[in-house]
Amino acid sequence: MASNCVVKEREGAEIVYGSEECYKHSIELLEELGFPKGVLPLQDLVECGRVRETGFVWMKQKAPYEHFFEATNTRVSYAIEVTGYVEKFKMKKMTGIKSKQMLLWVPISEMSIEDPKGKKILFKTPMGIGKSFPIVAFMTKEEQENYYLENMKNI
Repeated sequence: MASNCVVKEREGAEIVYGSEECYKHSIELLEELGFPKGVLPLQDLVECGRVRETGFVWMKQKAPYEHFFEATNTRVSYAIEVTGYVEKFKMKKMTGIKSKQMLLWVPISEMSIEDPKGKKILFKTPMGIGKSFPIVAFMTKEEQENYYLENMKNI
């Protein structure tokens, strides 16, 4: 029965395969949603899909991956498959992502940018508990350089 739900959820999806195509697809998706490119640093992607009508997306990697975000001093674990529902400045009902808080792995179910001008990204657990970080902490080096150049113009 569960596999029927997965098939239905992915009906009508645009699907891409292969590391290069999936990487390109995932970066385009993050840019379209208004997120920094480094917020989902998935490795060795093999499949990515998106159902535009429902906002459902998924990304599959060859193996689970752990990433340490130095700027936030946070370790994050990504399962083989990461899923969620997307809309501008938000990814909700996420699966496959956990953050290490003290000694516990805590699932992350949502990330959002409440106020794009506020320059913060909020991550929430399934219990609704959230934590905000500066958006620049998840930017690639190129994005950070452009960000700082733009802000220097406004001074």
